[in-house]
Amino acid sequence: MTELRPSGHQDPFGRESLPPLAQWPDLLAPPHGLSYPDRLNAADALLDAHVRAGGGQRLALRGAGICWTYEQLRDQVDRIAHVIAHQWQLPTGSRVLLRGANHPMLAACWLAVIKAGCIAVTTMPLLRERELGVIADKARINAALCDASLLPAWQAVAQERSQRGLPCPTLGYGNDDPAGLEAAMARHDAPFAAADTAQDDVALIAFTSGTTGVPKGTMHFHRDLLLIADVLSAHLLDPGPDDVFIGTPPLAFTFGLGGLLVFALRVGASAVLEPQWSPETLLQGLADYGASICFTAPTFYRKMAPLAPAHDLRRLRHAVSSGEMLPADTRAQWLAATGLELTECLGSTEMLHAFIGCKPGQVRAGSTGQVVPGYEACILDDTGQRLPAGQIGRLAVRGPTGCRYLSDDRQTRYVQRGWNLTGDAYRMDEDGYFWYQSRTDDMIISAGYNIAGPEVEDVLLTHPAVAECGVVGAPDAERGQVVMAFVVLRATQQPSEQLAAELQQWVKQNLAPYKYPRRVRFVDALPRTENAKLQRFVLRQWAQEHAAS
Repeated sequence: MTELRPSGHQDPFGRESLPPLAQWPDLLAPPHGLSYPDRLNAADALLDAHVRAGGGQRLALRGAGICWTYEQLRDQVDRIAHVIAHQWQLPTGSRVLLRGANHPMLAACWLAVIKAGCIAVTTMPLLRERELGVIADKARINAALCDASLLPAWQAVAQERSQRGLPCPTLGYGNDDPAGLEAAMARHDAPFAAADTAQDDVALIAFTSGTTGVPKGTMHFHRDLLLIADVLSAHLLDPGPDDVFIGTPPLAFTFGLGGLLVFALRVGASAVLEPQWSPETLLQGLADYGASICFTAPTFYRKMAPLAPAHDLRRLRHAVSSGEMLPADTRAQWLAATGLELTECLGSTEMLHAFIGCKPGQVRAGSTGQVVPGYEACILDDTGQRLPAGQIGRLAVRGPTGCRYLSDDRQTRYVQRGWNLTGDAYRMDEDGYFWYQSRTDDMIISAGYNIAGPEVEDVLLTHPAVAECGVVGAPDAERGQVVMAFVVLRATQQPSEQLAAELQQWVKQNLAPYKYPRRVRFVDALPRTENAKLQRFVLRQWAQEHAAS
């Protein structure tokens, strides 16, 4: 790409925060002759287009006691868009933070932000004040829509920003507050015309943790939101209007945003959004809603497999696994229990969604699959040269989507010579199947969550009993990896189970709970190089030995 189209944003933050074009990955033309108009609003294409085509009475979203047709969903979205554009008077291009568990109302808020021409900044509901503050500053958040039950942590951030002269109006939803979002929506009943945005205006900033623990914002365009449906979903799932999507990944993850909202709406299908599932309730949901496409992590499939025969899964035709490596044994258990092969895929927040996957009938046990048509992938050595089949190296990908970090010098680490380097070590066989080996960085992947060890270390080091610490991933049969902390105590402290539990609670109070160290080991000293650099590879060896003992 040599230039961008004229922006429809009044606030230029999105365009100005993109990396220089020279640092972008090579972007390939969409396959199958796909093209998009220069002026494009993704929410209009995902929602209003179906109503205009006569599909307004089809089911769109269900869950949490709500059942909305496409026409009813459009009404909710338009009301929220009026609040954004007229009550708040936000210029197009403003950033609106979204905070909530999976719920039809969260989906309506996301669509409304996009339709109003603003930029959606999705956040995990488990994030704490400290983490939200970093995101708010980096994305220069202008306003927020938040589940009322999660307001306290965000309001503390908004108040602090206001004291710095950065007003951040916030509305909660999901209660009867006369000052809440639903009350504001009730004052608007007129249709809302989608903002005139360019196909390459930023629509979404999704944050991902890096190995340093400093979050990276990934910037995605209006056309990107349609591309992942038209390329990946069409290839792996071949969905249609009668499909029902269901699953566990949060809409704050691009995996969940695609699999549980964008893919469904793009083809006029319906989605089930519930705030919380267990393996048992998800199986019941598959039966009750007649779901045909399910998205969740390998740990859920492993727990659901022995329970599956007791449920009616006749309508289920795709069970998609992602978020972490799929163990061959889990794949085998699910196949034996249901007769359905799991559809595995690999993606990244930087690429917006998946780019490698395997469809039923094309599975090789232990392999992630083949590259999705429209994308290219290869294995590179440390010098950037392609490796032949069978050799292990760095996975490199390029396609119609790619990494664009929000004002971050790590852009040139993720994108090199036009390739997106995912941080995964893979090998490719002679038939183009990709086989996962490990992470090339220090990211811990636990039950589908990406957790940066240094971020956990930073919090542990604030505890008065801790002198030094190192955090790595330890092997775990159920979660793939768990967070393990090696802790050197101050001279006045003594190791104990009580202190280990106290340190775990300390992390839970300061970070999202899924980041806490499930294993704590007290040691006399940490392994370091002569220049005092922590030898994480030694810690990983210790973690493996501990797991085996």
